[in-house]
Amino acid sequence: MAGAEYPWERALGAVPGGDGAVEFRVWAPHPDRVDVRVRGADHELRPEGFGVRSARVEAAAGDDYVFVLDGRELPDPASRHQPEGLRGPSRIVDPGSFAWTDGGWHGGAELEDAVLYELHVGTFTPEGTFDAAIEHLPGLADLGITHIELMPVAEFPGARGWGYDGVYISAAHSSYGGPLGLQRLVDAAHAAGLGVILDVVYNHLGASGVAAMEAYAPYFTEKYETFWGKAINYDDADSDPVREWVLQSAEGWIRDFHVDGLRLDAIHAVFDSNAKHVLRELAERVHARNHRALVISESGLNDPKVTRPASAGGYGHDAAWADDFHHALRVLLTGERAGYYEEFGRVEQLAKAFRRPFVHDGDYSTFRRRRFGAPAGDRPVTEFVVFDQNHDQVGNRAFGDRLPDEARPLAAFCTLLSPFIPMLFMGEEYGERAPFQFFTDHIDEKIAVATREGRRREFSAFADFSAEEVPDPQDPATFERSKLTREGDAATRTLYAGLLEARRRLPAGADADAVQCDADVPWLRVRRGQFTLACNFADGPATVPVDRAFELVLTTHDGARLEPGGVALPARAGALLR
Repeated sequence: MAGAEYPWERALGAVPGGDGAVEFRVWAPHPDRVDVRVRGADHELRPEGFGVRSARVEAAAGDDYVFVLDGRELPDPASRHQPEGLRGPSRIVDPGSFAWTDGGWHGGAELEDAVLYELHVGTFTPEGTFDAAIEHLPGLADLGITHIELMPVAEFPGARGWGYDGVYISAAHSSYGGPLGLQRLVDAAHAAGLGVILDVVYNHLGASGVAAMEAYAPYFTEKYETFWGKAINYDDADSDPVREWVLQSAEGWIRDFHVDGLRLDAIHAVFDSNAKHVLRELAERVHARNHRALVISESGLNDPKVTRPASAGGYGHDAAWADDFHHALRVLLTGERAGYYEEFGRVEQLAKAFRRPFVHDGDYSTFRRRRFGAPAGDRPVTEFVVFDQNHDQVGNRAFGDRLPDEARPLAAFCTLLSPFIPMLFMGEEYGERAPFQFFTDHIDEKIAVATREGRRREFSAFADFSAEEVPDPQDPATFERSKLTREGDAATRTLYAGLLEARRRLPAGADADAVQCDADVPWLRVRRGQFTLACNFADGPATVPVDRAFELVLTTHDGARLEPGGVALPARAGALLR
């Protein structure tokens, strides 16, 4: 990079120069010698300082290469393509050679108008590729979706998986269609009027790649632990090049693939004690590259500092996932109380979540047995992403089952008509019947066995089934069962279309004007401008008191009717009134 102060700030990886040569650069303080093997010849990389080495070599996009560390062949940590998977060679990519047609694209809908749609590329279509997804994009745009959110596509073990155990954080997955396939998908999305948000994992790497990375340099630290593996080294000795490796990855997705934002996985497992947190620096780098690009975080901390600006001590992210809204809604509708659902189930909690979706905002959490969260009243409603289903809340169930049929209409009503940014999980808009199960394709037998046994242990305490019934993540049938069938019902399609059309009539980006509830029934009433949301969470019919309503704009169920002073609703039903 021009003007780089330190050698690790220069472009890492393989960068074509347009003159028949490629500049290779890697941070590798551990080995004594590093060569790049390309076109059948080895070329030594010369030291630039601080363990960074580089060489300018005759090569071109499309050539495969490996780094040779003291005689050991390994892929490039900054690889852009792994056509033969994690253990194969890297391939030189020239992202600038793609013929983009999105010159008139300016970033899509503003946050206050955004409707997100989370999808997994491998199960979204029978083919499971970027290209195969393209034909379905216009239909999503017609429905009212503004952005698709891709589950992680960075190269992970094998050909099938959720993507959260990726290793090469800048390489679009080979089985999905590689970097060119992703560019084609993004270009087509923009042509259809859809933005693209990419889920990225910068808190750990998949275990299958740890040894390879450690051969180069101290990419990990023993100071911290994550639930999924070794913590990435953001603040220990020699951490500066690690930070830069991640920051260049984030910038590259925005610059080279034209994605409109990043969703950062589990940032509570990104540990950094530096004066400028890497998460703040990432947001600054992404926004400098494209001021309209979104940085959306999954944070398990209920901490509003994630979206507060840097001037107020925050990270400056554009929005954050809000799990509490989901938990409050799901438990009300289903009565489930296992695990972290144990402290939810009161309609007052959902009423609170309609104000700001941190139900725990500094109060005591019985599940955690400590106070949890912080008030977020200073943050606008457009900084929260809410959902009634997502990959975690479906796929992390033992059988990957979606919301029960009877719960779906009112769940969608509350989510899509909330003041926050709603997100759908692929297939819910038409009542998809296929589950979304946890599936893997680990290439290391030891890791495969540990994953299978760990999954069974996780659910062994539940009385509803035996551990042997839990689907085997490594079985290809588990993956195949999770593919969308695209079979649903017309009523669900009609409801979602109606809800999204109604959402566009509500005051965008504005707080709820009033929220009331009755714990005895239970019912919930939310005033939004000239409209009122009336929700009956009871197992039987109930009347929600509403003043001055003269029109039923939309209902989730037949049988709703206006009465003097209220609206009569069937069980677990909602109505939008004006």
